[in-house]
Amino acid sequence: MAKRRKFTREFKLSAVQLVNQKGYTPAEAAKSLGVDPSCLYAWIEKFGSQAGPSGEGALQAENRQLKKDNARLLLERDILKKAAVYFAREQT
Repeated sequence: MAKRRKFTREFKLSAVQLVNQKGYTPAEAAKSLGVDPSCLYAWIEKFGSQAGPSGEGALQAENRQLKKDNARLLLERDILKKAAVYFAREQT
């Protein structure tokens, strides 16, 4: 039977900071630290507010995704404008 490992509070807080501030997913952080993902999820639940500003990494990732989506939508809008002009000329 494997011996149960114990982690210090500082280790748990730094693990939570990887997720909240550095933008790692909980699964990635757990794998890189060699802990079970369910433990990390529990630590996030318990220490999330104590590990500094939560969600900064998530906010940055969301901001990048929104900028990418905005650029795609602007391109689609420009294509549709050109198509509308083309079809309007064709009908007259």
